[in-house]
Amino acid sequence: MAWFKKHPQPDFWMRYKNTFLGKQPNELSAIRFVLFDTETTGLNLNNDRILSIGAVSFKDGVIKISDQFECYLEQSVFNSQTVAIHGLVRTGKHHKMDEFEALERFLNYIKNAVLVAHHAAFDVGMINNVLKRHHLPKLKNTVLDTSFIYKKTKSQSVSDTHYSLDYLIKEFHIPEHDRHTASGDAYITALLFAKLLSLLKNKHPDLNLSHLKTQKKRIGLL
Repeated sequence: MAWFKKHPQPDFWMRYKNTFLGKQPNELSAIRFVLFDTETTGLNLNNDRILSIGAVSFKDGVIKISDQFECYLEQSVFNSQTVAIHGLVRTGKHHKMDEFEALERFLNYIKNAVLVAHHAAFDVGMINNVLKRHHLPKLKNTVLDTSFIYKKTKSQSVSDTHYSLDYLIKEFHIPEHDRHTASGDAYITALLFAKLLSLLKNKHPDLNLSHLKTQKKRIGLL
């Protein structure tokens, strides 16, 4: 109790938390999915920081372009070696906000949606570290990983195979527009997700959320 008195939870966290009071449906057509991606200063969960977050929603088989999210964060940590990948310099044309404001906006956007990302453990781990730095609990959302979902479309065992987003872009002939931007990769992941669902529905006409979930032991960072 003393810890919560010292670190009271902000109103936006309580609003986010309250969106989970109802039960998440299992029928795919009734679920709001949010495909998201983070661009970061590197791949170290503890030392690197988020530079931008991009997201777009997907519901009942449709990518909702009108329901998307994008934000850029102030660069408290700068890694010049990764600029060639994401193109985000310390200054620039984008309006940038601090971590706390970005966190508030992101949680206000996602609410209780099912989150979807490619190699989701990293992106969720980065968001959870932001939450931790601001004395807040981890994300409460159900999380799906398109890499794991792709493996479900294969008849043979491929549990130990690593499939990059670039590999699957080529596999499914997905345009690489805005690759390595958070919003661009979120949209690419949405296109991939739609294609994977179509494949799985051919195999499983009764496809639902339970079929798509990753075994908990496989996402150690969540």
